[in-house]
Amino acid sequence: MTTPLIQSAPLPSATTIQRILQSWDGIADGTTYLPAAKENVLWGALPCAGDRPVLSIDPGTSVIIDTLSHEGILEDQGRDPLAFFSSHGVPEHQILEDAISLAASDIKRRPAGLGPHIVSGPIAVKGARKGDLLKITVLETTPRVPYGVISSRHGRGALDGEFPLGAGSYSAFATVRPTEDGTMSGWLPLRPGAEPSVHFPLEPFLGIMGVAVDGTQRPHSVPPGAHGGNIDINLLTAGSSLYLPVQVADALAYVGDPHFAQGDGEVSLTAMEASLRVKLRFDVVPQDEAVRSFGELTGPLAETPEFLVPTGMDEDLDTAVQNCVRAAIGLLQARYGMDPSLAYAYLSAATDFNISQVVDLVKGVHARIRVEDFLR
Repeated sequence: MTTPLIQSAPLPSATTIQRILQSWDGIADGTTYLPAAKENVLWGALPCAGDRPVLSIDPGTSVIIDTLSHEGILEDQGRDPLAFFSSHGVPEHQILEDAISLAASDIKRRPAGLGPHIVSGPIAVKGARKGDLLKITVLETTPRVPYGVISSRHGRGALDGEFPLGAGSYSAFATVRPTEDGTMSGWLPLRPGAEPSVHFPLEPFLGIMGVAVDGTQRPHSVPPGAHGGNIDINLLTAGSSLYLPVQVADALAYVGDPHFAQGDGEVSLTAMEASLRVKLRFDVVPQDEAVRSFGELTGPLAETPEFLVPTGMDEDLDTAVQNCVRAAIGLLQARYGMDPSLAYAYLSAATDFNISQVVDLVKGVHARIRVEDFLR
């Protein structure tokens, strides 16, 4: 049996925050749009080469995708989002119909203990080939609801064996409401049943962005890797891009695991998980151009207006850091022709290495290399 959610004050009216974005709401005619319908998603698994695309697009196409959070629909939460969220004060009209429909469907997810995530795709990007890079640019992120959930379960947080304090899983209910300056923030109470008084910035992003692996075996959705997947890099907000080495023809891209906010580390297991509508552009970087720009990438590389963000991953955090440092040195050599010893010195003096997450079986580290440092 799960422990009770933290109780919060009644939610503000949706009209004071935003409209609830049900499937197809506000989607103009002619828009390339992927709703989170049963036929468009996998639950707990990532696409592989043997999967049929749910959408095929030309490179450079922008797609609006409705993503669903897994929080509120999992088996340990009753697999009934209407009952789950209603019991915590959410009006029925603020509960997503696609979440209710998916939870009530016969869709199967991976065996218990593996991936919880709702994954949209795969999307075929025509002409992408192994050796190319798929570039996914985040153009817009829009919350679909004014609430989210932060959970600790499976004994896999940073303090495994210490939290959750009680039996089963623990979920904290977080609301979205304005601060005094009118900025929308996430809110939690200091104690169960108290008025929400702790607020934190909302910076929506997708925890899962990836390309299909080769072969006919679908990976489960938790550990990230060279394919991307559950990388949980909170810099991937609107205006950023992710580059992924293509492994199969047409890339077969996918996204999921929407967040409203996450601290580096994601120590509790999840962060503020909540459903997003995203607008993404999918581009293909040919192999020769990719090598000139970034070197031989073996894993995901993020880019923001301010930073180049190489990554490193491993089950051991020390090794993940080392892999990230090596990736950063290789990037500086390829992009700027920098001597490796000088690159190593520069990274030590000028670059932050952040823990992306420590809870997804394979731990992640990302570096923030300031682009302006290399502008003359």
